[in-house]
Amino acid sequence: MTPDPNAPRHEISSHPSPQRSFRVEEGPSRAALETAPDPLPARDHSRIHLWLRRIGALLFVLACATTGVVLTIFPWRAEWTDNYFLFRYPELRAVVASPFFRGLCSGLGMLDIWIGFWEALHYDEDSPHKTEP
Repeated sequence: MTPDPNAPRHEISSHPSPQRSFRVEEGPSRAALETAPDPLPARDHSRIHLWLRRIGALLFVLACATTGVVLTIFPWRAEWTDNYFLFRYPELRAVVASPFFRGLCSGLGMLDIWIGFWEALHYDEDSPHKTEP
């Protein structure tokens, strides 16, 4: 006995058993998927992503510049050594008051300012770090 080539596959049986009808659930058609509205269009997603990157870069530059200015100027002021925390530890106060340590902190501040301006000048919206949806 040869199976009928026009018969659906689920009805072909090689051994005697009760016929089972299988219902195949199909998902939405390809045309329906292509025309379905996206909850957040790619254009809006990329625009949001772009503004988040811009705000992040701005906050990073502001944090670097602020920290850099504080680290550059503050070690040379009287408040650097004349404060409550250092009065309790005179050995630490001697280290913090040394010109080498103050210069080290000011150098780190200048480096921090340089990093902030470097990032601001080299900000690129079309960088390869951008992830596309």
